Amino acid sequence: MRPKTETAPRGALRLAALGLAASLVLPLYASTAFALSEIKREEIPAPVTPPKPATDQSATPEKSVPMPDPIQTPATTAPSGTETPADTEEPDTEEPGDEQPAEPDATPTEPGGATGPAAPNLDPEGPLPEIVYDLSRLPEPVARMRTLLVEAAKTGDIEKLRPLVGQGEAMPQLSFGDIEGDPIAFIKGLSGDGEGQEILAIMEEVLNAGYVHLGEGTDEDLYVWPYFFGIPLDKLDPRQKVELFKIVTAGDYEDMKQYGAYVFYRLGITPEGRWAFFVAGD
Repeated sequence: MRPKTETAPRGALRLAALGLAASLVLPLYASTAFALSEIKREEIPAPVTPPKPATDQSATPEKSVPMPDPIQTPATTAPSGTETPADTEEPDTEEPGDEQPAEPDATPTEPGGATGPAAPNLDPEGPLPEIVYDLSRLPEPVARMRTLLVEAAKTGDIEKLRPLVGQGEAMPQLSFGDIEGDPIAFIKGLSGDGEGQEILAIMEEVLNAGYVHLGEGTDEDLYVWPYFFGIPLDKLDPRQKVELFKIVTAGDYEDMKQYGAYVFYRLGITPEGRWAFFVAGD
């Protein structure tokens, strides 16, 4: 048997060796673990914390465009140093329903609003005038003026009417109102094309229709084209209506029926050969 004095020193030596080994290993492990923890902290990005919504609704968000203040109508005040006139009338504050109705137009709508030989003046109960197509039955002065007017109309030049218009009392009636300025310019203005060709075409068409001799033996003795001017519309037969529609449209005819008379363009010549009128309307 080994003596006890040898066992004790060996055990002490083992414990001392284990303690020394532990003292060397623990610091190395601690330093390695610390290094790994530092690496992980650097690689893992910090979590992004979303901004908290503003609890104060009146706060204006950063970088937002501020809303403008509401537009206010400034109070109307008189400038300093000025006084409101004492006699200033207050504005009319009547309700729409209290407005007074406009006075009716005094202009008559029935035939007879215009007067003179160029105005329609038919007697529904009177005898009908003779409708004539034969130009040879015209007095020579009348036939001559008609021919001159037709020839001027065919040229398409409104100025060709100037020598036939005359001056002063000899000038034909071109309107039921007053005419100021150049009568040829007035006739040209009646034309829808602005150059006078339309009105010349109407004149030629009117003078190519049949005519009537009205007011024979009176101060209003006239030869008038077209003959519809002297015949009530309800007395026209189908053949005569066809002739009428060469000058007016069916719509014009319907409008004229409320007057009972032809109120489109007509032309009158006196027995002495003076161009008396060229008008439309009533």
